[in-house]
Amino acid sequence: MTSRARLLLSLMMGLVLVGSGPEPSVGPGVAVPPAVATDRVPVVLVPGWSAEGQDLQPLKKIFVQAGWPDSAGAVVEFEDPEGSNVLHAEELAAVVEALRAGTGYDRVDVLAHSMGGLATRYYMQHDGAGKLRRVAFLATPHRGTYTAYLAWGDGGKEMHPGSAFLMDLQQFRAVPQDVEAITVRTKVDLHIIPPESATLVGLPNLEVCCPSHIGILTHPEAFEVVRRFFTRMP
Repeated sequence: MTSRARLLLSLMMGLVLVGSGPEPSVGPGVAVPPAVATDRVPVVLVPGWSAEGQDLQPLKKIFVQAGWPDSAGAVVEFEDPEGSNVLHAEELAAVVEALRAGTGYDRVDVLAHSMGGLATRYYMQHDGAGKLRRVAFLATPHRGTYTAYLAWGDGGKEMHPGSAFLMDLQQFRAVPQDVEAITVRTKVDLHIIPPESATLVGLPNLEVCCPSHIGILTHPEAFEVVRRFFTRMP
């Protein structure tokens, strides 16, 4: 995370305190590495606004400790972490394709944090048909957040409540019919205002206590929710 982003997160916290599917299938002729267990579908980790791939490496290590082979996980590294979700969706698409090709799975799972969930939804609506099995949204401002007015870049603008990007996103189903999804939020998220923006109608909306917006990434209770969701039988 950039120094500007860390400064913004501190400012945001200060302002708030003052003011208030099916089993995976194997493509023809592609061998799945033996280490990839049937209950450990490959997973793509998608960072949020201003976050870098290295910020999700601790989370990837947790997945490995929980039984996911290192080769069955991929972290998206956005060229412009504060850029548009439309461009982020294109970069996510490339990572998904590489992971599918490298593991032999037709469908992979996605864990998306914060604004990364918006890019993931855009990807599913425009290019992700039949490529994702399950998606877990962690602290994603699905209907925007007022703290985004303190953010910069096209991504920050797209998180403004009522933005053209969000209005376009709402014209489609939250997730395609063939994708299972959940939202996970924290009771003390100071970055998503109003807090209900982290939920989606029609999905299981789960709440954990009480990590921060960033802390939810490595919070034991939040990860256990995601682990059970990704590994449960259909």
